[in-house]
Amino acid sequence: MHFDIHLPQWRIDQMRAEGRWQGKIITDYMDEAVANTPDAVAITDVNSSTGRRTTLSYRQLRTISDRMACALAAMGVRKGDIVSCQLPNWWQVGALYLAAVRIGAAMNPLMPIFRHHELEYMLNFNEARFLLIPRRFRGFDYPQMIGELRGKLPHLEQVLIVDGEDEATSFEAVMLNRRWEDETDTEKLFAERRPTADDVTELMYTSGTTGQPKGAMHTAHTMFGNVEKQITQIGVGRDDIVFMPSPLAHQTGFLYGMVLPILLGTKSVLMDIWEPVAAAQRIEEEACTMTVAATPFLADLTHNPGVAQYDTSTLKTFICGGAPIPRVLMHQATEKLGIRVVSVWGMTENGITTSTRFDDPPEKVFETDGVAVPGAEVRIIDESGKVLGPHQDGLLQARGASHFVGYLKRPEINGIDEEGWFDTGDIARMDEDGYIRITGRSKDIIIRGGENVPVVEVEELLYRHPDVQDAAVVAMPDERLGERGCAFVVLKNGKHMSFQDMVGYLSESHLTKSYLPERLELLPDMPRTPSGKIQKFKLREVAKALTPMT
Repeated sequence: MHFDIHLPQWRIDQMRAEGRWQGKIITDYMDEAVANTPDAVAITDVNSSTGRRTTLSYRQLRTISDRMACALAAMGVRKGDIVSCQLPNWWQVGALYLAAVRIGAAMNPLMPIFRHHELEYMLNFNEARFLLIPRRFRGFDYPQMIGELRGKLPHLEQVLIVDGEDEATSFEAVMLNRRWEDETDTEKLFAERRPTADDVTELMYTSGTTGQPKGAMHTAHTMFGNVEKQITQIGVGRDDIVFMPSPLAHQTGFLYGMVLPILLGTKSVLMDIWEPVAAAQRIEEEACTMTVAATPFLADLTHNPGVAQYDTSTLKTFICGGAPIPRVLMHQATEKLGIRVVSVWGMTENGITTSTRFDDPPEKVFETDGVAVPGAEVRIIDESGKVLGPHQDGLLQARGASHFVGYLKRPEINGIDEEGWFDTGDIARMDEDGYIRITGRSKDIIIRGGENVPVVEVEELLYRHPDVQDAAVVAMPDERLGERGCAFVVLKNGKHMSFQDMVGYLSESHLTKSYLPERLELLPDMPRTPSGKIQKFKLREVAKALTPMT
Protein backbone atom coordinates (compact mmCIF):
# COMPACT_ATOMS: atom_id res chain seq x y z
CA MET A 1 0.00 0.00 0.00
CA HIS A 2 1.29 3.45 -0.93
CA PHE A 3 0.28 6.13 1.56
CA ASP A 4 0.03 9.56 -0.05
CA ILE A 5 0.46 11.57 3.14
CA HIS A 6 0.39 15.29 3.83
CA LEU A 7 3.45 15.83 6.03
CA PRO A 8 5.52 18.83 4.92
CA GLN A 9 9.08 19.10 6.19
CA TRP A 10 8.36 22.37 7.98
CA ARG A 11 5.83 20.60 10.18
CA ILE A 12 8.29 17.83 11.03
CA ASP A 13 10.99 20.39 11.85
CA GLN A 14 8.65 22.50 13.99
CA MET A 15 7.28 19.57 16.00
CA ARG A 16 10.76 18.22 16.65
CA ALA A 17 12.10 21.63 17.63
CA GLU A 18 9.24 22.05 20.12
CA GLY A 19 9.88 18.58 21.55
CA ARG A 20 6.43 17.36 20.52
CA TRP A 21 7.72 14.54 18.36
CA GLN A 22 10.24 12.28 20.04
CA GLY A 23 10.80 9.70 17.30
CA LYS A 24 9.28 6.90 19.42
CA ILE A 25 6.74 4.31 18.28
CA ILE A 26 4.28 2.29 20.34
CA THR A 27 6.58 -0.72 20.69
CA ASP A 28 9.21 1.52 22.29
CA TYR A 29 6.75 2.39 25.04
CA MET A 30 5.79 -1.27 25.31
CA ASP A 31 9.42 -2.30 25.76
CA GLU A 32 9.87 0.39 28.43
CA ALA A 33 6.84 -0.89 30.34
CA VAL A 34 8.20 -4.44 30.22
CA ALA A 35 11.59 -3.25 31.44
CA ASN A 36 10.12 -1.18 34.28
CA THR A 37 7.07 -3.19 35.46
CA PRO A 38 6.95 -6.51 33.57
CA ASP A 39 4.38 -8.13 35.86
CA ALA A 40 2.02 -5.16 36.09
CA VAL A 41 -1.38 -5.72 34.47
CA ALA A 42 -1.50 -4.23 30.99
CA ILE A 43 -5.00 -5.18 29.92
CA THR A 44 -8.03 -7.04 31.22
CA ASP A 45 -11.27 -7.86 29.45
CA VAL A 46 -14.43 -9.96 29.59
CA ASN A 47 -15.53 -11.72 26.42
CA SER A 48 -19.33 -11.44 26.51
CA SER A 49 -19.70 -14.21 23.92
CA THR A 50 -17.90 -16.83 26.04
CA GLY A 51 -17.90 -15.29 29.52
CA ARG A 52 -14.11 -15.70 29.54
CA ARG A 53 -12.01 -13.17 31.46
CA THR A 54 -8.47 -12.50 30.29
CA THR A 55 -5.81 -10.56 32.18
CA LEU A 56 -2.38 -10.01 30.65
CA SER A 57 0.72 -8.50 32.19
CA TYR A 58 3.01 -6.31 30.12
CA ARG A 59 5.45 -9.21 29.80
CA GLN A 60 2.71 -11.56 28.60
CA LEU A 61 1.29 -9.01 26.16
CA ARG A 62 4.66 -8.43 24.56
CA THR A 63 5.37 -12.16 24.26
CA ILE A 64 2.00 -12.76 22.59
CA SER A 65 2.16 -9.72 20.30
CA ASP A 66 5.72 -10.56 19.19
CA ARG A 67 4.61 -14.09 18.34
CA MET A 68 1.70 -12.65 16.35
CA ALA A 69 4.10 -10.33 14.52
CA CYS A 70 6.21 -13.30 13.42
CA ALA A 71 3.06 -15.10 12.30
CA LEU A 72 1.89 -12.13 10.24
CA ALA A 73 5.26 -11.91 8.50
CA ALA A 74 5.18 -15.63 7.77
CA MET A 75 1.71 -15.21 6.24
CA GLY A 76 3.08 -12.67 3.80
CA VAL A 77 2.16 -9.39 5.46
CA ARG A 78 4.75 -6.87 4.28
CA LYS A 79 5.97 -3.54 5.55
CA GLY A 80 3.40 -0.91 4.58
CA ASP A 81 0.51 -3.42 4.31
CA ILE A 82 -2.74 -2.96 6.17
CA VAL A 83 -4.06 -5.50 8.65
CA SER A 84 -7.68 -5.14 9.75
CA CYS A 85 -9.71 -6.49 12.61
CA GLN A 86 -13.42 -6.39 13.30
CA LEU A 87 -13.43 -7.11 16.99
CA PRO A 88 -15.24 -5.90 20.10
CA ASN A 89 -13.22 -4.47 23.01
CA TRP A 90 -11.09 -7.56 23.48
CA TRP A 91 -7.38 -7.82 24.27
CA GLN A 92 -6.64 -9.14 20.78
CA VAL A 93 -7.08 -5.62 19.32
CA GLY A 94 -4.15 -4.26 21.32
CA ALA A 95 -2.01 -7.30 20.63
CA LEU A 96 -2.65 -7.09 16.88
CA TYR A 97 -1.73 -3.40 16.81
CA LEU A 98 1.57 -4.07 18.57
CA ALA A 99 2.23 -6.99 16.22
CA ALA A 100 1.50 -4.91 13.13
CA VAL A 101 3.82 -2.11 14.22
CA ARG A 102 6.63 -4.60 14.97
CA ILE A 103 6.74 -5.53 11.28
CA GLY A 104 5.96 -2.10 9.84
CA ALA A 105 2.31 -2.72 8.93
CA ALA A 106 -0.62 -0.38 9.58
CA MET A 107 -3.61 -1.30 11.73
CA ASN A 108 -7.21 -0.70 10.67
CA PRO A 109 -9.81 -1.52 13.34
CA LEU A 110 -13.41 -1.87 12.13
CA MET A 111 -16.60 -1.52 14.16
CA PRO A 112 -18.28 -4.84 15.06
CA ILE A 113 -21.66 -3.45 13.96
CA PHE A 114 -20.54 -3.13 10.32
CA ARG A 115 -22.15 -5.59 7.92
CA HIS A 116 -21.77 -6.60 4.25
CA HIS A 117 -22.14 -3.15 2.69
CA GLU A 118 -19.65 -1.38 4.95
CA LEU A 119 -17.15 -4.25 5.05
CA GLU A 120 -17.04 -4.67 1.29
CA TYR A 121 -16.36 -0.97 0.80
CA MET A 122 -13.82 -0.55 3.61
CA LEU A 123 -11.75 -3.70 3.05
CA ASN A 124 -11.56 -3.09 -0.68
CA PHE A 125 -10.72 0.57 -0.22
CA ASN A 126 -7.83 -0.09 2.16
CA GLU A 127 -6.67 -3.27 0.37
CA ALA A 128 -6.29 -5.14 3.68
CA ARG A 129 -4.35 -8.39 3.38
CA PHE A 130 -5.28 -9.79 6.80
CA LEU A 131 -8.50 -9.74 8.83
CA LEU A 132 -9.22 -10.92 12.37
CA ILE A 133 -12.88 -11.46 13.34
CA PRO A 134 -14.94 -13.06 16.14
CA ARG A 135 -16.74 -16.35 15.61
CA ARG A 136 -19.84 -14.86 17.16
CA PHE A 137 -20.62 -11.60 18.94
CA ARG A 138 -24.06 -10.53 20.08
CA GLY A 139 -25.50 -13.49 18.17
CA PHE A 140 -24.04 -12.53 14.79
CA ASP A 141 -22.09 -15.00 12.62
CA TYR A 142 -19.02 -13.11 11.32
CA PRO A 143 -17.37 -16.02 9.44
CA GLN A 144 -20.56 -16.49 7.44
CA MET A 145 -20.61 -12.82 6.46
CA ILE A 146 -16.96 -12.80 5.39
CA GLY A 147 -17.50 -16.07 3.52
CA GLU A 148 -20.27 -14.41 1.53
CA LEU A 149 -18.01 -11.45 0.78
CA ARG A 150 -14.76 -13.30 0.11
CA GLY A 151 -15.15 -13.35 -3.67
CA LYS A 152 -15.58 -9.57 -3.65
CA LEU A 153 -12.38 -8.94 -1.65
CA PRO A 154 -9.46 -9.70 -4.00
CA HIS A 155 -6.77 -8.23 -1.73
CA LEU A 156 -7.77 -10.18 1.38
CA GLU A 157 -5.44 -13.18 1.73
CA GLN A 158 -5.93 -14.41 5.30
CA VAL A 159 -8.92 -14.39 7.65
CA LEU A 160 -8.56 -15.73 11.18
CA ILE A 161 -11.33 -16.23 13.71
CA VAL A 162 -11.14 -15.69 17.47
CA ASP A 163 -12.44 -18.89 19.08
CA GLY A 164 -12.60 -20.43 15.61
CA GLU A 165 -13.65 -24.07 15.34
CA ASP A 166 -11.49 -24.97 12.32
CA GLU A 167 -7.76 -25.19 13.13
CA ALA A 168 -6.88 -23.80 9.71
CA THR A 169 -8.63 -20.51 10.46
CA SER A 170 -8.59 -20.42 14.26
CA PHE A 171 -6.72 -17.42 15.67
CA GLU A 172 -5.60 -19.44 18.65
CA ALA A 173 -4.42 -22.43 16.59
CA VAL A 174 -2.67 -20.43 13.90
CA MET A 175 -1.17 -17.48 15.77
CA LEU A 176 -0.87 -18.43 19.43
CA ASN A 177 -0.29 -22.15 19.74
CA ARG A 178 2.69 -22.24 17.38
CA ARG A 179 5.98 -20.78 18.59
CA TRP A 180 6.59 -18.62 15.54
CA GLU A 181 9.41 -16.77 17.29
CA ASP A 182 11.48 -19.97 17.37
CA GLU A 183 11.21 -20.25 13.58
CA THR A 184 12.22 -16.65 12.95
CA ASP A 185 15.22 -14.42 13.54
CA THR A 186 13.04 -11.94 15.41
CA GLU A 187 15.80 -9.45 16.12
CA LYS A 188 16.64 -9.19 12.43
CA LEU A 189 12.97 -9.19 11.33
CA PHE A 190 11.93 -6.46 13.74
CA ALA A 191 14.98 -4.32 12.95
CA GLU A 192 14.40 -4.54 9.19
CA ARG A 193 10.68 -3.88 9.46
CA ARG A 194 10.75 -1.16 12.14
CA PRO A 195 8.69 1.83 10.96
CA THR A 196 9.70 5.39 11.61
CA ALA A 197 7.53 7.58 13.77
CA ASP A 198 6.42 9.36 10.57
CA ASP A 199 5.18 6.19 8.87
CA VAL A 200 1.44 5.46 8.85
CA THR A 201 0.65 2.84 11.49
CA GLU A 202 -3.08 3.48 11.99
CA LEU A 203 -5.95 3.85 9.53
CA MET A 204 -9.17 4.90 11.25
CA TYR A 205 -12.38 5.38 9.32
CA THR A 206 -14.36 8.43 10.34
CA SER A 207 -17.56 7.59 12.13
CA GLY A 208 -19.83 8.78 9.36
CA THR A 209 -22.04 11.58 10.69
CA THR A 210 -22.17 13.04 7.18
CA GLY A 211 -22.27 10.00 4.90
CA GLN A 212 -19.51 7.85 3.35
CA PRO A 213 -16.63 7.29 5.78
CA LYS A 214 -13.10 8.52 5.09
CA GLY A 215 -9.90 6.75 6.16
CA ALA A 216 -7.87 9.09 8.39
CA MET A 217 -4.16 8.19 8.42
CA HIS A 218 -2.09 8.55 11.58
CA THR A 219 1.56 8.05 12.39
CA ALA A 220 3.08 7.33 15.79
CA HIS A 221 3.91 11.02 16.04
CA THR A 222 0.40 12.21 15.28
CA MET A 223 -1.26 9.62 17.51
CA PHE A 224 0.67 10.34 20.66
CA GLY A 225 3.27 13.00 19.98
CA ASN A 226 1.60 15.28 22.49
CA VAL A 227 -0.55 12.84 24.48
CA GLU A 228 1.66 13.07 27.56
CA LYS A 229 1.22 16.85 27.51
CA GLN A 230 -2.51 16.43 26.92
CA ILE A 231 -3.00 14.19 29.91
CA THR A 232 -1.11 16.62 32.13
CA GLN A 233 -3.71 19.28 31.30
CA ILE A 234 -6.57 16.82 31.76
CA GLY A 235 -5.15 15.57 35.04
CA VAL A 236 -4.46 11.92 34.20
CA GLY A 237 -1.27 10.20 35.34
CA ARG A 238 0.60 6.94 35.80
CA ASP A 239 -1.41 5.95 38.86
CA ASP A 240 -4.68 5.95 36.94
CA ILE A 241 -6.55 2.83 35.86
CA VAL A 242 -8.36 3.35 32.56
CA PHE A 243 -11.91 2.07 32.07
CA MET A 244 -12.77 1.86 28.38
CA PRO A 245 -16.33 1.16 27.18
CA SER A 246 -15.87 3.24 24.00
CA PRO A 247 -15.17 1.01 20.98
CA LEU A 248 -11.50 0.36 20.26
CA ALA A 249 -12.48 0.68 16.61
CA HIS A 250 -13.16 4.36 17.23
CA GLN A 251 -10.37 6.85 17.86
CA THR A 252 -11.56 7.55 21.41
CA GLY A 253 -11.24 3.92 22.42
CA PHE A 254 -8.15 3.19 20.33
CA LEU A 255 -6.11 6.16 21.47
CA TYR A 256 -7.22 6.55 25.07
CA GLY A 257 -8.17 2.99 25.97
CA MET A 258 -5.28 1.18 24.34
CA VAL A 259 -2.42 3.48 23.34
CA LEU A 260 -2.57 5.82 26.34
CA PRO A 261 -2.32 3.04 28.98
CA ILE A 262 0.79 1.66 27.24
CA LEU A 263 2.34 5.13 27.23
CA LEU A 264 1.61 5.38 30.96
CA GLY A 265 2.49 1.78 31.75
CA THR A 266 -0.85 1.37 33.50
CA LYS A 267 -3.89 -0.95 33.28
CA SER A 268 -6.66 -0.81 30.70
CA VAL A 269 -10.03 -2.31 31.66
CA LEU A 270 -12.07 -3.10 28.55
CA MET A 271 -15.85 -3.51 28.24
CA ASP A 272 -17.24 -5.05 25.06
CA ILE A 273 -21.00 -4.42 25.50
CA TRP A 274 -22.17 -1.23 27.13
CA GLU A 275 -24.56 -1.62 30.02
CA PRO A 276 -24.39 0.97 32.81
CA VAL A 277 -24.98 -1.34 35.78
CA ALA A 278 -22.40 -3.85 34.52
CA ALA A 279 -20.07 -0.90 33.93
CA ALA A 280 -20.46 0.19 37.55
CA GLN A 281 -19.62 -3.35 38.66
CA ARG A 282 -16.45 -3.37 36.53
CA ILE A 283 -15.42 0.02 37.88
CA GLU A 284 -15.79 -1.27 41.44
CA GLU A 285 -14.00 -4.59 40.76
CA GLU A 286 -11.01 -3.03 39.00
CA ALA A 287 -10.89 0.24 41.01
CA CYS A 288 -10.99 2.24 37.77
CA THR A 289 -10.15 5.91 38.16
CA MET A 290 -10.86 7.49 34.76
CA THR A 291 -12.62 6.99 31.46
CA VAL A 292 -13.05 8.71 28.11
CA ALA A 293 -16.45 8.36 26.45
CA ALA A 294 -19.27 10.21 24.71
CA THR A 295 -22.32 11.86 26.23
CA PRO A 296 -24.66 8.79 26.21
CA PHE A 297 -22.25 6.86 28.46
CA LEU A 298 -22.18 9.71 30.98
CA ALA A 299 -25.97 10.06 30.86
CA ASP A 300 -26.49 6.34 31.46
CA LEU A 301 -24.17 6.23 34.48
CA THR A 302 -25.84 9.32 35.89
CA HIS A 303 -29.49 8.39 35.43
CA ASN A 304 -29.64 4.57 35.78
CA PRO A 305 -30.72 3.81 39.38
CA GLY A 306 -29.03 0.40 39.31
CA VAL A 307 -25.60 2.03 39.21
CA ALA A 308 -25.96 2.97 42.89
CA GLN A 309 -25.68 -0.64 44.06
CA TYR A 310 -21.95 -0.57 43.26
CA ASP A 311 -19.19 1.55 44.73
CA THR A 312 -17.87 3.70 41.91
CA SER A 313 -16.09 6.16 44.16
CA THR A 314 -12.68 5.33 42.66
CA LEU A 315 -13.84 6.84 39.36
CA LYS A 316 -12.63 10.41 39.70
CA THR A 317 -12.46 11.64 36.10
CA PHE A 318 -14.89 11.32 33.19
CA ILE A 319 -13.46 12.85 30.01
CA CYS A 320 -16.48 13.55 27.85
CA GLY A 321 -16.60 14.59 24.21
CA GLY A 322 -17.88 13.55 20.82
CA ALA A 323 -20.67 16.14 20.72
CA PRO A 324 -21.66 19.26 22.65
CA ILE A 325 -22.43 18.08 26.18
CA PRO A 326 -25.71 19.25 27.71
CA ARG A 327 -24.56 21.42 30.61
CA VAL A 328 -27.38 20.22 32.82
CA LEU A 329 -26.01 16.67 32.45
CA MET A 330 -22.54 17.80 33.55
CA HIS A 331 -24.00 19.32 36.71
CA GLN A 332 -26.07 16.21 37.44
CA ALA A 333 -23.12 13.84 36.89
CA THR A 334 -20.84 15.91 39.09
CA GLU A 335 -23.35 15.97 41.94
CA LYS A 336 -24.67 12.39 41.70
CA LEU A 337 -21.49 10.46 40.89
CA GLY A 338 -18.99 12.69 42.65
CA ILE A 339 -16.78 12.76 39.57
CA ARG A 340 -14.91 15.49 37.75
CA VAL A 341 -16.29 15.87 34.24
CA VAL A 342 -13.68 17.11 31.78
CA SER A 343 -15.21 18.59 28.65
CA VAL A 344 -13.13 17.97 25.53
CA TRP A 345 -13.37 18.49 21.80
CA GLY A 346 -11.60 16.44 19.16
CA MET A 347 -12.03 14.38 16.03
CA THR A 348 -10.83 11.15 14.46
CA GLU A 349 -8.42 13.39 12.60
CA ASN A 350 -6.76 14.95 15.64
CA GLY A 351 -7.70 13.27 18.93
CA ILE A 352 -8.33 15.52 21.91
CA THR A 353 -7.53 19.06 20.80
CA THR A 354 -9.23 21.21 23.45
CA SER A 355 -10.10 20.37 27.04
CA THR A 356 -11.02 22.02 30.28
CA ARG A 357 -8.20 22.04 32.80
CA PHE A 358 -7.81 20.28 36.10
CA ASP A 359 -8.15 23.49 38.14
CA ASP A 360 -10.60 25.41 35.94
CA PRO A 361 -13.40 27.36 37.65
CA PRO A 362 -16.95 26.00 37.27
CA GLU A 363 -17.93 28.46 34.53
CA LYS A 364 -15.16 27.13 32.29
CA VAL A 365 -15.88 23.47 33.10
CA PHE A 366 -19.64 23.67 32.61
CA GLU A 367 -19.94 26.30 29.89
CA THR A 368 -17.07 25.59 27.47
CA ASP A 369 -15.42 22.77 25.54
CA GLY A 370 -11.99 23.74 26.82
CA VAL A 371 -8.86 25.48 25.66
CA ALA A 372 -6.25 24.11 23.24
CA VAL A 373 -4.09 21.41 24.81
CA PRO A 374 -0.29 21.80 24.68
CA GLY A 375 0.90 21.14 21.15
CA ALA A 376 -2.38 22.20 19.55
CA GLU A 377 -3.87 25.45 18.27
CA VAL A 378 -7.42 26.46 17.40
CA ARG A 379 -8.89 29.58 15.84
CA ILE A 380 -12.26 30.87 14.65
CA ILE A 381 -12.57 32.37 11.16
CA ASP A 382 -15.34 33.74 8.99
CA GLU A 383 -16.13 32.50 5.48
CA SER A 384 -13.54 34.84 3.98
CA GLY A 385 -10.78 33.43 6.21
CA LYS A 386 -10.61 36.41 8.59
CA VAL A 387 -9.79 35.48 12.20
CA LEU A 388 -12.70 36.49 14.42
CA GLY A 389 -12.57 38.10 17.83
CA PRO A 390 -14.09 36.81 21.09
CA HIS A 391 -17.72 35.65 21.25
CA GLN A 392 -18.25 35.55 17.50
CA ASP A 393 -19.54 32.36 15.87
CA GLY A 394 -17.44 31.12 12.97
CA LEU A 395 -15.64 28.16 11.43
CA LEU A 396 -13.35 26.26 13.78
CA GLN A 397 -9.88 25.42 12.49
CA ALA A 398 -7.21 23.36 14.25
CA ARG A 399 -3.59 22.33 13.83
CA GLY A 400 -0.86 20.78 15.93
CA ALA A 401 1.19 17.77 16.88
CA SER A 402 -1.66 15.25 16.89
CA HIS A 403 -3.14 16.28 13.56
CA PHE A 404 -3.52 13.46 11.00
CA VAL A 405 -1.52 13.23 7.77
CA GLY A 406 -4.43 12.97 5.35
CA TYR A 407 -7.22 10.72 4.09
CA LEU A 408 -6.33 7.45 2.41
CA LYS A 409 -6.44 7.78 -1.41
CA ARG A 410 -8.28 11.10 -1.13
CA PRO A 411 -5.67 13.86 -0.77
CA GLU A 412 -7.96 16.31 -2.55
CA ILE A 413 -10.30 16.45 0.48
CA ASN A 414 -7.69 16.64 3.26
CA GLY A 415 -8.79 20.18 4.10
CA ILE A 416 -5.32 21.22 5.29
CA ASP A 417 -3.96 24.55 4.07
CA GLU A 418 -0.33 25.53 3.51
CA GLU A 419 0.02 26.68 7.12
CA GLY A 420 -1.33 23.41 8.46
CA TRP A 421 -4.78 24.65 9.46
CA PHE A 422 -7.54 22.05 9.14
CA ASP A 423 -11.19 22.88 8.47
CA THR A 424 -12.97 20.89 11.18
CA GLY A 425 -16.50 21.49 9.89
CA ASP A 426 -17.55 22.72 13.34
CA ILE A 427 -19.00 26.11 14.22
CA ALA A 428 -17.68 27.58 17.46
CA ARG A 429 -17.03 30.73 19.40
CA MET A 430 -14.02 31.58 21.59
CA ASP A 431 -13.86 33.67 24.74
CA GLU A 432 -11.14 36.10 25.82
CA ASP A 433 -9.18 33.29 27.50
CA GLY A 434 -9.09 31.05 24.43
CA TYR A 435 -11.81 28.64 25.61
CA ILE A 436 -14.13 27.48 22.84
CA ARG A 437 -17.76 26.46 22.80
CA ILE A 438 -18.97 24.29 19.94
CA THR A 439 -22.22 25.75 18.69
CA GLY A 440 -22.91 23.39 15.79
CA ARG A 441 -21.65 21.81 12.62
CA SER A 442 -21.29 23.87 9.47
CA LYS A 443 -23.98 21.68 7.94
CA ASP A 444 -26.15 22.08 11.04
CA ILE A 445 -26.74 25.77 10.50
CA ILE A 446 -30.37 26.73 10.00
CA ILE A 447 -30.75 29.97 8.09
CA ARG A 448 -34.33 31.10 8.62
CA GLY A 449 -35.25 34.13 6.59
CA GLY A 450 -31.61 35.19 6.40
CA GLU A 451 -31.00 34.79 10.15
CA ASN A 452 -28.81 32.06 11.64
CA VAL A 453 -30.58 29.94 14.27
CA PRO A 454 -28.24 28.94 17.17
CA VAL A 455 -29.03 25.22 16.97
CA VAL A 456 -26.98 24.10 19.97
CA GLU A 457 -28.61 26.68 22.24
CA VAL A 458 -32.08 25.44 21.24
CA GLU A 459 -30.99 21.83 21.84
CA GLU A 460 -29.53 22.82 25.22
CA LEU A 461 -32.89 24.18 26.32
CA LEU A 462 -34.67 21.03 25.15
CA TYR A 463 -32.23 18.87 27.13
CA ARG A 464 -33.11 20.87 30.22
CA HIS A 465 -36.75 19.78 29.98
CA PRO A 466 -37.30 17.10 32.65
CA ASP A 467 -39.10 14.77 30.22
CA VAL A 468 -36.48 14.91 27.43
CA GLN A 469 -33.80 12.26 27.06
CA ASP A 470 -32.30 13.26 23.68
CA ALA A 471 -32.81 16.20 21.35
CA ALA A 472 -31.57 17.32 17.94
CA VAL A 473 -32.66 20.24 15.80
CA VAL A 474 -32.18 20.21 12.01
CA ALA A 475 -33.37 22.23 9.03
CA MET A 476 -36.56 21.64 7.06
CA PRO A 477 -36.49 23.13 3.56
CA ASP A 478 -39.00 25.96 3.21
CA GLU A 479 -40.00 27.77 0.04
CA ARG A 480 -40.60 31.14 1.71
CA LEU A 481 -37.97 31.32 4.48
CA GLY A 482 -35.37 28.98 2.98
CA GLU A 483 -35.24 26.80 6.09
CA ARG A 484 -37.20 26.21 9.27
CA GLY A 485 -36.26 24.23 12.36
CA CYS A 486 -37.49 20.71 13.13
CA ALA A 487 -36.90 19.27 16.61
CA PHE A 488 -36.39 15.51 16.90
CA VAL A 489 -36.87 14.40 20.50
CA VAL A 490 -36.59 11.15 22.45
CA LEU A 491 -38.66 11.29 25.64
CA LYS A 492 -38.00 9.47 28.89
CA ASN A 493 -40.11 6.36 29.52
CA GLY A 494 -43.78 7.13 30.09
CA LYS A 495 -43.52 10.83 29.28
CA HIS A 496 -45.54 12.80 26.75
CA MET A 497 -44.97 16.04 24.86
CA SER A 498 -46.98 17.80 22.18
CA PHE A 499 -45.77 20.43 19.75
CA GLN A 500 -47.66 23.04 21.76
CA ASP A 501 -46.00 21.78 24.96
CA MET A 502 -42.56 22.23 23.39
CA VAL A 503 -43.28 25.73 22.07
CA GLY A 504 -44.72 26.78 25.41
CA TYR A 505 -41.70 25.49 27.30
CA LEU A 506 -39.18 27.17 24.99
CA SER A 507 -41.14 30.42 25.04
CA GLU A 508 -41.19 30.36 28.84
CA SER A 509 -37.42 29.85 28.67
CA HIS A 510 -37.26 33.18 26.79
CA LEU A 511 -36.08 31.72 23.49
CA THR A 512 -36.35 34.22 20.65
CA LYS A 513 -39.52 33.54 18.67
CA SER A 514 -37.70 33.16 15.33
CA TYR A 515 -35.51 30.45 16.88
CA LEU A 516 -38.46 28.25 17.89
CA PRO A 517 -38.59 24.89 16.04
CA GLU A 518 -41.65 24.75 13.85
CA ARG A 519 -42.16 21.02 14.03
CA LEU A 520 -41.73 18.30 16.67
CA GLU A 521 -40.96 14.69 15.76
CA LEU A 522 -40.89 12.13 18.58
CA LEU A 523 -38.52 9.18 18.09
CA PRO A 524 -37.99 5.97 20.10
CA ASP A 525 -34.20 6.38 19.65
CA MET A 526 -31.76 8.69 17.88
CA PRO A 527 -29.72 7.36 14.94
CA ARG A 528 -26.16 7.34 16.23
CA THR A 529 -22.64 6.54 15.16
CA PRO A 530 -20.84 3.75 17.07
CA SER A 531 -19.17 6.43 19.22
CA GLY A 532 -22.52 7.93 20.25
CA LYS A 533 -22.77 10.96 17.96
CA ILE A 534 -26.23 11.72 16.62
CA GLN A 535 -26.29 11.19 12.85
CA LYS A 536 -27.94 14.42 11.87
CA PHE A 537 -27.61 13.70 8.17
CA LYS A 538 -30.21 10.95 8.64
CA LEU A 539 -32.52 13.34 10.47
CA ARG A 540 -32.10 15.92 7.71
CA GLU A 541 -33.18 13.31 5.15
CA VAL A 542 -36.37 12.69 7.15
CA ALA A 543 -36.96 16.43 7.57
CA LYS A 544 -36.89 17.01 3.80
CA ALA A 545 -40.38 15.53 3.58
CA LEU A 546 -41.80 17.35 6.61
CA THR A 547 -43.73 20.61 6.87
CA PRO A 548 -44.21 23.08 9.74
CA MET A 549 -46.89 22.45 12.35
CA THR A 550 -47.63 26.17 12.66
